[in-house]
Amino acid sequence: MKKIPHTFTIVFFLILFAALLTWLIPGGEFVRESVAVAGADGSVSQREVVKSDSFHYVESSPQTWQVFSSLFSGFCDKADIIVFILMVGGAFWILNSSHAIDIGVMAFLRRVQRLNRYSLFRRIGVENIIITLIMIMFSLFGAVFGMSEETIAFVVVFVPLAISMGYDSIVGVCMCYMAAHVGFAGAMLNPFTIGIAQGIAGLPIFSGVEYRFLCWIILTAIGIAFVLLYASRIKRHPEKSPVYKLDAYWRERVQQQEAVHEEYRTPRVAWVVYVLLGGVLVWCGFRYPMTSIAVAGGKASLCVMPVLAGLYLVSGYVMLRKSVHFFILDLLLFTIMYLIVGVLGYDWYVMEISALFLAMGLLSGIAFGQSADGLAKQFLDGCKDILSAALVVGLASGIIFILRDGKVIDTILYGLTCSLARAGEVTSMAAMYAFQTLLNIIMPSGSAKAALTMPIMAQFADLTGISRQAVVLAFQFGDGFTNMLTPTSGVLIGCLGIAKIPYGVWLKWVWKFILFMIIVGFLLILPTLYFHFPGF
Repeated sequence: MKKIPHTFTIVFFLILFAALLTWLIPGGEFVRESVAVAGADGSVSQREVVKSDSFHYVESSPQTWQVFSSLFSGFCDKADIIVFILMVGGAFWILNSSHAIDIGVMAFLRRVQRLNRYSLFRRIGVENIIITLIMIMFSLFGAVFGMSEETIAFVVVFVPLAISMGYDSIVGVCMCYMAAHVGFAGAMLNPFTIGIAQGIAGLPIFSGVEYRFLCWIILTAIGIAFVLLYASRIKRHPEKSPVYKLDAYWRERVQQQEAVHEEYRTPRVAWVVYVLLGGVLVWCGFRYPMTSIAVAGGKASLCVMPVLAGLYLVSGYVMLRKSVHFFILDLLLFTIMYLIVGVLGYDWYVMEISALFLAMGLLSGIAFGQSADGLAKQFLDGCKDILSAALVVGLASGIIFILRDGKVIDTILYGLTCSLARAGEVTSMAAMYAFQTLLNIIMPSGSAKAALTMPIMAQFADLTGISRQAVVLAFQFGDGFTNMLTPTSGVLIGCLGIAKIPYGVWLKWVWKFILFMIIVGFLLILPTLYFHFPGF
């Protein structure tokens, strides 16, 4: 079999190709202006957008030695994601040293196997139910609050689970990362894509949610069906997995899990952690008695913090009575809960999330009885294990800097939009969708792409008789699907690095699915041209 190049090699050659484009494409720029954009919670913020009819050619800036300096710029630009990956990797290494996840996975699988006693579950397949429920949950997260970077932290949980059930690391990545990004593409209330795009296009925030909900159901169902079919084939013939040899690392870890016979115990220090953390959470409950969560253009005030504090006090006590291992799993569960509340209610991003996971890791290690030096060593070991995944994120970001500093991104945008002006209604929509899809490969940031393209695309929609809502839908789909294959996506590269799946192997496996989803996306856009849906 032909050897697939290393991910670092692929990314570097893409940087060289981007530099070549700066020699072939003339430089050009749009004039940008600051406009007020309404947020999902009714607040107004300033955002820089492209001014219509402002494109002008500028002196070209071919990139040469910048091929190397772009790597430095990429690391600086993605420093938050890189540090996030390192902190999450170190935190989970500490947590894994307690074997809590190992014990939890094995206990979970033993309980699941008991369901096979019932004929209904045997026919459906218990593993199929697990995969489906997990994918629905993460797809919903992607659709509602734009879960993306957060999935990096879950790869180390779901890859071992997939291996334990007889699948491969690809299935594990699909359960969290792919599911979240299918939901991201078919989003209903994603403030980072739909909210910004609709605000710039002059549409009511989250309008047209009814049709988007239907799109989300269809896309999520297709994603789940695709993964289940693949998982079924791998279950029958594990050697047919494209990562079968590479998964030896994970299979060895799972074998170690199965061989683990940890004595159920609860050291005194675990009770100290329980009491101190309980006190902090109770204080947070009093400090933040109500949490405002912006959903569908409105606000819902809920007493989330006090409820979570009460649940922790009860569940933590029960788990500690059983074993410190289950208490550590309880910490992981509440970390996820507070992550969701933080993102939805307090605008948390990677800094707050990485701090949350770091606290989880340290508390887990302390509860297990590790010394300060032991925690430091475990954290550094985790950083070493995940270092390659963090490095490739910075490398991939260098592609964007080459194209931007070479002043060719705006030229590409201008050339494509000029061709749209001469097209018909259906052709214009197809071209807009194709343009957004291709642009996402080199510019995976949805908010930046909305600010760049929506001012122009909204005007083309008016000229061709297409609703602006349909253009936002084309932007949404175009922004979502190719996130799962673009090498400029730090989230994708980070997840693959943690799962130890080479980018070339992933690309070869996923491209047919992405192509099919792109076609389905276009078929879902077409009805908006002929039927009147609410908000369109």
